[in-house]
Amino acid sequence: MEIIGIDVGFGFTKAYNGQNSIIFKSLIGEAAEIQFMSSMGDLASTANLHITLDDKTYFLGSYAEQQSSLTEYTLDQEKMVEEFIKILALAATGICSQSNGPINVVTGLPVGYLRRDTKRLKQIIQGRHEIIYHHHDAPDERRKLFIDKVHVIPQPIGSIFNLIFDDNGKIRDRDLAASKLGVVDIGFKTTDFSIFDHLQYIERGSATTDTGVSRCFSVISDKLRQESGINIELYKISKYIESDVIKIRGKEYNVLNLKKRVYTHAASTIASDLNRLWENDWDIDSIIVSGGGSVPLAEYLIPSIEGNVISIPKGIDARFNNVQGYCKFGHYKWGKDKNMPARQAPAPKEEPPAPEEAPSDQDTDKAGKGLAWLRRQNG
Repeated sequence: MEIIGIDVGFGFTKAYNGQNSIIFKSLIGEAAEIQFMSSMGDLASTANLHITLDDKTYFLGSYAEQQSSLTEYTLDQEKMVEEFIKILALAATGICSQSNGPINVVTGLPVGYLRRDTKRLKQIIQGRHEIIYHHHDAPDERRKLFIDKVHVIPQPIGSIFNLIFDDNGKIRDRDLAASKLGVVDIGFKTTDFSIFDHLQYIERGSATTDTGVSRCFSVISDKLRQESGINIELYKISKYIESDVIKIRGKEYNVLNLKKRVYTHAASTIASDLNRLWENDWDIDSIIVSGGGSVPLAEYLIPSIEGNVISIPKGIDARFNNVQGYCKFGHYKWGKDKNMPARQAPAPKEEPPAPEEAPSDQDTDKAGKGLAWLRRQNG
């Protein structure tokens, strides 16, 4: 049994199994025949992502952006669940997975859609699937995936789990686990606000808003369209914005001042939402700022937040905070995977695992009833 964390976001799809981590844009494109392939360029496993699933063939991620005449991405939750999640999640699983046996998945949903979409999400990715990976310099790779169990949790708690658990699902920060924590999880399309008291989810202070970084990108894209006459898709603009200068048909457009104004406004909106939602939760011990969108907005947002803020250290890819936490929680829920990957010979076992490998009552007591409650949710 292998445990994988999967995070299908509006901007990027991420997967992590404790050893391998992958990320690619949540972009689906029409597959095309490529007449010539260079041996140079990006050699990452997601660089030329070309799959067949359910008798339909797709380019995904940057490959779709570069090679597909027709591409699709979405900022609509309903369309994401119905049309995108299965393709993106299974493609990520097949790359990340090291096993031909059963796979248990932990994933998350925005808190505003948790009740509505949990059952559907599980039904979509659970079960047996066959996916073909097409390689230009190697034979096709046919993978049979068996998604045995799927556990769905509120997205923001993944960032907490990433801080409190080690890779084996054992609590390493008991003080944090026993604290009252607020999480601001800034994504591509949404920002999630959640409160966890001793890891018990607090509905009152939890909500999903549409103030993600895509809104910032949309304002910048509109301004560039007015000046250049060129419409830049949101999934393309992010990689150019970081440099402060965007070159369109040979002409340079400086977006530094515009970017500062847009980010300042977005941070102000998020801070206002936080103060409104958590007005009565003055006893929050720490506030965790997380998610891929927290990177560009952090310097504008954190000074506006009252309280002890735990931000993501520089040099860490904040887009992986939730998905790494999902995987760690999977080991807490189901126990450490005792089976070696199917492509390796199993190591000899001289003695049974020590009892402390399993979640202990002490862990549960330390964190109140939160972890016990989360372990029981949706199976």
